[in-house]
Amino acid sequence: MIPYASPDAMLQDDILTTGVLTRRVFAWIIDAALIAALVGAAWSFGVVLGVLTLGLAMPLLGGLPVLPLLYTWLSLASPLSATPGQALLGLTVRRDDDLGRPSPLQALVSALGYYVTMALGAVWLLVAILTTRRRTLHDMLAGLVVVRRRALTAGAAGWNMPGGGWTPR
Repeated sequence: MIPYASPDAMLQDDILTTGVLTRRVFAWIIDAALIAALVGAAWSFGVVLGVLTLGLAMPLLGGLPVLPLLYTWLSLASPLSATPGQALLGLTVRRDDDLGRPSPLQALVSALGYYVTMALGAVWLLVAILTTRRRTLHDMLAGLVVVRRRALTAGAAGWNMPGGGWTPR
């Protein structure tokens, strides 16, 4: 049997992932700004600490490249299951098989895979255009999918979701 072959499954995939790629791009911009601010603050603190300790604390600045990885990993492993940028834009990261929250190991594999993909050239992220659930290589490697948080709720059809008009609550 071909996965996602039934019309119901394809409709469900469409509801879960409509507009996800555009939102992921804007979420990436937000997260990049937050990571830059975090690294800038940590660098400033490290330099001041290094001056105060007459250079003894300067080797701590060598740990700065780990901050983006920690930011992504801990965000995905948190109860929010999304980076702050993704959460701000209504996205969440879920397991591909049952749409449950990712395990810490899956979050780590996804974060490592993302940064390896970026190191090899961000063009590899374009795989998401060709996949069924708009999954990137690191999503597939970790067994995760990025979906719209609102699509996981029972009354998902609304003014900005497929199949719905505006429904007052």
